[in-house]
Amino acid sequence: MTAQNHSFHNIPTSPTIDKVGVEERVARFQTRSIKGPSKMQGLSMVLSMIDLTTLEGKDTPNKVRQMCYKAQHLHDIQPGLPTVAAVCVYPSMVSIAREVLKESPIKIASVSTAFPSGQAPFEVKKLDTQFAIDSGADEIDMVISRGKFLAGEHNFVYDEIAAIKEICGNKRLKVILETGELASLDQVRRASDIAIHAGADFIKTSTGKIQPAATMQVTYTMLMAIRDHFDRTGKMIGMKPAGGISTSKLALHNLVMVNEILGDAWLNNEWFRFGASSLANDVLMQYMKQVTGKYQSVDYFTID
Repeated sequence: MTAQNHSFHNIPTSPTIDKVGVEERVARFQTRSIKGPSKMQGLSMVLSMIDLTTLEGKDTPNKVRQMCYKAQHLHDIQPGLPTVAAVCVYPSMVSIAREVLKESPIKIASVSTAFPSGQAPFEVKKLDTQFAIDSGADEIDMVISRGKFLAGEHNFVYDEIAAIKEICGNKRLKVILETGELASLDQVRRASDIAIHAGADFIKTSTGKIQPAATMQVTYTMLMAIRDHFDRTGKMIGMKPAGGISTSKLALHNLVMVNEILGDAWLNNEWFRFGASSLANDVLMQYMKQVTGKYQSVDYFTID
């Protein structure tokens, strides 16, 4: 299979999105207040769902090593904390992460397909993906070709995703839509449906490089695409909001939304992740506040 195969694909017609209705529904999720033991459980769940991420041009092997250490030791003075779900790095840094994490249960995710722009020949995207897998990546976070999508070349986008999934084999493929570039919730829904039908194991909002990123309205729209696919086929697809989720309050609102739309079968890191670099520290501060009754200084938590 190649991305140049422009055959027609039988993707179900995507519904038109009622933007006002989505905003009203999301506003209701944001009014929920979670306290006491439920909040502790929720914060622990959020930590276990984080893909701890560094995706900067200035990333160094030592920065990646520090992040991998933190992934395994979020806050050693508090026993019983989970580890994060994964670390997410560039393909060139996968071997460094593998060296540090060794046999750890923490997954190594690598971005690919000319992240973040997606603007590269398909042969380069395939090599990018294969290099990450050969270097030890457990999961691939690919970007779609937004230019092709916005030009109406939906079959091209489908074929590209399907070909990358073929390279991934049994490695999980997360497909990044870069929703901040898609202009409308209708486009977000269409891109979600294409990614799901092309073989995505997860759909992911954003690269974190474009604003707005993981708004709750966008995540809601993507969750509905997952639910409709599940209702039709019985097949679960994962969801990863990424970019812009830096507070535990917003993370918990997202979990409430996931629970109400998809149910608690999705409330684990097999099926739901947060792409984040700064979220973990805010969650740790809130968690320790629940344990001790007072906030600890940010100085108690490592930056990377």
